[in-house]
Parts: sequence; C-alpha cells; structure tokens
Amino acid sequence: MSFSDLFDSEFKQRNKGHFSAIVRVALADGTLHPEEKSFLDKLAAQLEISETEYEEILSDPLKYPINPPYLHVQRLERLYDLTRMVHVDHHLEDKQEVMLRKLGIALGFTPSNVNYIIAKALSLVDKKVDADTFVYEMQHMHK
Repeated sequence: MSFSDLFDSEFKQRNKGHFSAIVRVALADGTLHPEEKSFLDKLAAQLEISETEYEEILSDPLKYPINPPYLHVQRLERLYDLTRMVHVDHHLEDKQEVMLRKLGIALGFTPSNVNYIIAKALSLVDKKVDADTFVYEMQHMHK
C-alpha cells in the first residue's frame, strides 16, 4: 500500500465518521424528514460517500466513531454542518438539540461551554449565514 493510499483511506474514514455523526442528529427524533434526506444526499456527495456506504451508515450510524479534527477551524466547520442538519427541517426538537450538544462535546468543545456554543451556532444558522461567516463569528464571539 502506498503512502497516498494510506492518506486517502484515513481521509475517507474521517468523512464517514463525520457523515455518521450528522446521520445521528437527523435520526435523533426517530424520523428522517424529506428535507433532512435531501441535505444528507448533498452532503454525502460532498464527502465522497458512496451509495453503499450511505445505506450502511443510515442503517447503523454508530458504526463509525466521531473523529474530532485537530484544528479548531475544522471543528467549527463540522459544527456548522451538524447545526444545519438540526435546523434543516425548520423546527428544533428536544432530542436533536440534546444530540447536538453530545456531538459538540465529541467534537472537542468543553462541557462547561458547549451550551453557549450550541446556542450561538443555532442562532447563526437561523440567520442563514454561510460557512465562512459562521466560522468567523464563532471564533470572535467573546470579543
């Protein structure tokens, strides 16, 4: 196996872990709504998740671990995707918000400030900001 194959494999596993985390949020209320399905379809294409992998992750989203990125910016980008998933059907259900908090902790945000971070993330996504604005605002929310 070449070095580039190893890198590709690791990258693919991280994408599967990220996608499975988003599927967990989508399924937290027990139903996959059409808007959520559409979002997942687009995200799967962006993350290069094959149709077979997509179905496998939908059937068992706990199979892949959440691998938090090392860089804070990448954690914020993943939080943006997760928050959009929660917000995609235009109503926040208790189970989805709880799942979002758990995933926030799994991404490396501390339990002491995860509620504040999630509240800010939901506020920004409600305003329909793009990913760059989201990351900037999250990085500068204490200034």
